[in-house]
Amino acid sequence: MLTPKRLFDVIDHQLQHFPKETMLAAKENGHWRSYSTQQIQQLSLQLSAGIRSLGISGNDFTPEGSDKVAIISNNRPEWVITDLAVQQCGAILVPLYPTTNPLEIEFILNDSKVTTIFVSSADLLDKIKGVQANVPTLQHIFTFNNIEGARNWRELLVTDETQLQAIQNIRSQIPTSHLATIIYTSGTTGTPKGVMLSHSNIYSNVMFSKESFPFEDAPESKVLSFLPLNHIFEKTVTYIYLYSGISIYYAESLDTIGDNLKEVQPDGFTTVPRLLEKVFEKIMHTGSQLTGIKRKLFFWAVALGTQYDNRINKGWWYNLQLALANRLIFNKWRAALGGNVKYIVTGGAACQVKLLRIFNAAQIPVYEGYGPTENSPVICVNRKTPGGKKFGTVGPPISGIEVKLAADGEILVSGPCVMVGYYKRPDLTAEAVIDGWLHTGDIGEWDEGFLKITDRKKELFKTSGGKYVAPQPIENKLKESAFIEQVLVVGPERKFVGALIVPSFSTLQSWMKENNIPFTGKEQAIREPKVIEQYQKIIDKYNQLFNHVEQIKKFELLPVEWGIDTGEMTPKMSLRRKVIMEKYAAEIEKIYADNN
Repeated sequence: MLTPKRLFDVIDHQLQHFPKETMLAAKENGHWRSYSTQQIQQLSLQLSAGIRSLGISGNDFTPEGSDKVAIISNNRPEWVITDLAVQQCGAILVPLYPTTNPLEIEFILNDSKVTTIFVSSADLLDKIKGVQANVPTLQHIFTFNNIEGARNWRELLVTDETQLQAIQNIRSQIPTSHLATIIYTSGTTGTPKGVMLSHSNIYSNVMFSKESFPFEDAPESKVLSFLPLNHIFEKTVTYIYLYSGISIYYAESLDTIGDNLKEVQPDGFTTVPRLLEKVFEKIMHTGSQLTGIKRKLFFWAVALGTQYDNRINKGWWYNLQLALANRLIFNKWRAALGGNVKYIVTGGAACQVKLLRIFNAAQIPVYEGYGPTENSPVICVNRKTPGGKKFGTVGPPISGIEVKLAADGEILVSGPCVMVGYYKRPDLTAEAVIDGWLHTGDIGEWDEGFLKITDRKKELFKTSGGKYVAPQPIENKLKESAFIEQVLVVGPERKFVGALIVPSFSTLQSWMKENNIPFTGKEQAIREPKVIEQYQKIIDKYNQLFNHVEQIKKFELLPVEWGIDTGEMTPKMSLRRKVIMEKYAAEIEKIYADNN
């Protein structure tokens, strides 16, 4: 039976079992700066005392009675220090994505009655100041960067021993049932919901996941962190790392991941499929620039990778060829990731099976997992144990929880990781958690004890002919084409299924050059008849894999990639279907113009 602990107990655990010179690290003024376990303990206690001096505390340790402190920042050691400090004085952390729009920020700060917020940079400071007048509870703003005219977080650090001892006393009184955080969903379908997660919720998920994730206690190893800490997946994984003694290095930005991987040479990292797709697209673009025997070898190796299956021995000839491909081609891929990667854990959306096969064939182990914020979050993950990984699935359930499928295929989960509820929304809580079972909203099926996600319940749609269509599997299959960067399947209440497609313009441009078609810009390219004909051939090829009702009859090519900043993707890089369908309503109507 697992004995619950508070998340901040991780510092004592690390000091006792593997005190580290590098607990956390980040680039400062162009150089990596390390923070030891001892320094993190000291800074978090000093900051906690400073936060308490503002009148912030846990009060009666209830969701309503405890003060709320917000944070909006990139990943950095100060993020974790603030998280620990807020926990230790009994307050509740409310994290915000840096990309959150001002209206949602205003709603979240007012809904949770935040009194104090920590921001990293000048642009985020401006964003918060822009809504401050409409948030009456917000009294204090502190910055991590040194910004003229702003209060720096270090001003809050308290060194007085009496006040530090007071924090130690408060720490000892905080129950494991107390909320560690309220994480607001991104609001893709309406008003954001505040998911209340207790110390016990997250700690139990950390410990159960730790048994299943592809690493053990490893004080000599290190990871690179770049997924937003505001998301529960990266936060939970952070505490898995810390409880395992693994050093965490923070990437400077998404744009510097490649350079940071080579500098840090991490043993692993967590990611989302969209970033893996980007990495693969870059690799394939580099390969397409090769000529002669080098080009032939490159695509021979990739073709071998697409056939890889960790559960099937394809015989000595295939194994010999794959070993040669690893020596000649894939070793360069591994070097680009730092040369030391032993595991990559991906979640947040379904990963293309093609990518899983190729990366694993290249001795870059990718383990797909799954879980919603409401379960703290992990429900399933593939394992590194023999037979513990099955491509196309999210793995078996982790220890300590129960998983079952409802009659309609919805995934239900029960156990200590299930959220306390939605903040101030008992009505929504009652809809989501029924008789102790969290209704995830995801549709799945079992495959030899492995869970396979087939779609989101709310994303299933019905054509005007009354046939149900699950868009995600179709989209994931289409994205296997090197020519398709992004795709959204459309067709609710229409006569047939259509698609909005964002081409992979690097691949398309190379193809146009090979076929003597001038490339003068993206807008011109998507209107070029031979380009449209090429995409029709691609659609025709993949349509053979779908049932008649699922086949794409018409499509529209789009010139601009969907992104977080432009609103079409969530911060965890999932498509915002409603936003895209509203934004490209004219293009969708064009698909159906002659068929209504």
